[in-house]
Amino acid sequence: MVGRTLDLDSLLTEDQLGVRISYHYIQWEIFRQEKIKQWEELRRYVYATDTRTTTNSSLPWKNTTTIPKLCQIRDNLFANYMASLFPKRKWLVWQADREDDAKKAKRESITDYMKYVVDQDAYKKEMAKLVLDYIDYGNCFATVDWKDETQILADGKTQVGYAGPTLRRISPLDIVFNPTGSDFLTTPKIVRSILTKGEVKEILERFSSDATRPQYEELWEYMKNIRQHASNFSTNTEKSKNDIYRVDGFTSYRVYLSSDYVELLTYYGDIYDEEKDEFLRNHIVVVADRHKVIYKGPNPSFFGHPPLYHVGWRVRQDNLWAMGPLDNLVGMQYRIDHVENLKADVFDLVTFPPLKIKGYVEDFKWGPFERIYVGDDGDVEILAPPFQVLTANSEIDALERRMEEMAGSPKEAMGFRTPGEKTAYEVQRLENAASRIFANKITQFEEQFVERLLNAMLELAKRNMSTSTIRIFDDQLKIETFRTLTPDDITGNGRIRPLAARHFAEKAEVVQNLNTFFTSAIGTDQGVKVHFSSIKLAELFENLLEVEDYEIVQPYIRLSEQADAQRLANAHSEQVGMEAQTPSGLTPDQYDQDMVGGSAPPGMPPPEAS
Repeated sequence: MVGRTLDLDSLLTEDQLGVRISYHYIQWEIFRQEKIKQWEELRRYVYATDTRTTTNSSLPWKNTTTIPKLCQIRDNLFANYMASLFPKRKWLVWQADREDDAKKAKRESITDYMKYVVDQDAYKKEMAKLVLDYIDYGNCFATVDWKDETQILADGKTQVGYAGPTLRRISPLDIVFNPTGSDFLTTPKIVRSILTKGEVKEILERFSSDATRPQYEELWEYMKNIRQHASNFSTNTEKSKNDIYRVDGFTSYRVYLSSDYVELLTYYGDIYDEEKDEFLRNHIVVVADRHKVIYKGPNPSFFGHPPLYHVGWRVRQDNLWAMGPLDNLVGMQYRIDHVENLKADVFDLVTFPPLKIKGYVEDFKWGPFERIYVGDDGDVEILAPPFQVLTANSEIDALERRMEEMAGSPKEAMGFRTPGEKTAYEVQRLENAASRIFANKITQFEEQFVERLLNAMLELAKRNMSTSTIRIFDDQLKIETFRTLTPDDITGNGRIRPLAARHFAEKAEVVQNLNTFFTSAIGTDQGVKVHFSSIKLAELFENLLEVEDYEIVQPYIRLSEQADAQRLANAHSEQVGMEAQTPSGLTPDQYDQDMVGGSAPPGMPPPEAS
C-alpha cells in the first residue's frame, strides 16, 4: 500500500476453482454477444411507439410512425399459448411405472397434490413470464425452489401459509453455458445472481452447520473486509485480471465492492478442482466476487442432473441457443415502417407540393385564392411527386399477412377468415393445416419444459415435505374439502404428464372428422351405422368435451328418463280425468241442515223430518 492506493492482488485470496468458473462465465458470455444484440433490437421494435428508438431512425423521413406488428404477433401468440396450456382445471395425469403405484389411492394423492401446487397464483404468474420468454427470446429457463410461507407470530401462534415447491424463472440474460453442447441437461451452466449483502449472509447461515459455522463466519468476515478496504482506498489490479473482475452493471471492480450488492455465479455440472486434485461430478458450486467459493456440494436431486430446464422455439442443430418466432421478422417490421413512412411523406408532398419558380416572381403566400405576381418571364409551377406510391397499402397488408404465417399465428386464430367461399369442412381443414406450426410449438413447450418442471416439483416435495394439508375442490358437489398428505402418499415410480396443449388441436380435429363422417353418404348408410356402438360414441364425446365429472353419459339412461317422464305424464292425465268427471256444485248429501236452517235450496225437495 502506497499512500491511499491499495494493491488489490495482495488483499484478495483467490480460490482456483472460483477463478476458473469465472473464466468459463466470461468465455460463454462472449459467445452469445451477437445474440444479445439481436434481442435488444427486437425488444426495441416490440415496445416502440415511433421509429426514433429503432434502426429506422436513420432514414431521412419526416414521419416516424411505427406499425406495431411485431407487438401484435407477440400478444396474439401469448394469448393463444396460455389458452392452450390451461384449457381446463384438470389437465394433469399420473402415469405409473409399477402396478402398486397405479392404484387409485396413490394416483389421486399425487394428482390432487400437484393440482394444489399448480393452482397457486405464483405458478401461473411465473409460467406467463416463461411463455413471454419463449416468444421474445426463443429460449426460456426455469428451476424449482422450496417455498415456506408459514410464520410464527409474536404470541407464539403459527400462521399457516403455503409450504411446497414453486417455480422460479431464470432470465435468459442471467444464464450462460457451452452452446456447442449436445444436450442442455448434461452441459455445464452458470447462473448469475445479484443479491444484497444481507441476502448473502442469510445464504451462508443456511449453508452452515455446527461443524462448518466457523468456516462460513471467517468467509463472511473476509468479504466484509475487502469491501471496507475498497471503500476507503483506491485499488489497482493486474491487467490480466481485468476481465475477471469486471462485473456487469458496474464501471469498475472497486465500484462494485463499494456497493451494497454481491454477485454470485452458481455453477451446475461436472468440473475438475485442480487445487484439491479432485473431479466433482454433478456438483453445485457458488462463487462470490468472481474469485471466492462460498459453497460446494453435490446436487441433491434424485434425477442425476441439475434442476435447470430449457426449451427453445426454433431449435438449431449445432447450437443450444434457439431462435424465437420474432427473430427473423425484424427485417419485415423494418420494411413495413419504411414503406408506411415513405407513403406518408409522399402524401405530405402531394398535399403540400414544392414549387418551381422561374424568373422574377414577387414574394407570395402559398394558399387558397392567393395571388402571385410574376414578371414577363416569371412562372410558378407545382412539382407533383409520383403519387403511385400511395397504393403501398396493399404491400403493407401482404407483409403483415406473411409475418403472421411465418410466426405460426394465422389470422384465423384472431377470428378473421381468409377470403373465398368454403364449406364448413374446408374451413376446418384449412384452419387445422394453418395452425400446425402453432400446435407443434406449444406441444414442444409442454413436453420438453412443463412436464419436466412438474416432475421436478414433485421430486422436490418428496425430499422436503413432512406433512401437507391441501385443498381439493369437488366440481360435482361444488364444495371444498381438505386432505392431509405425507411424503409416502406422493412417492411412486412414474411421472406427471400435463395433457393440455398436446390434445387441444387433436380433440378439435377428431370432433370435426366425426361430424363430417356421419353427415357423409357413407356415414348415413344404415349398413355402416349398425357397426358403430352408440354407447362408445357417447363415451368418446364425453371425453372429447371433457364433461366426465358431470356423469351425463350412462347406458340407456334416456330410456329410463323417458319411462319416468311417461309414468309421471300418465299419473297427471289420470288426475286430470278424475277432476273432469267430478260434478260442479253441491249434492243434497253434502248439505249441513243446521247451516241451511232445515230448508232446501230453490228447486230442491225439502229435507225429510227426523
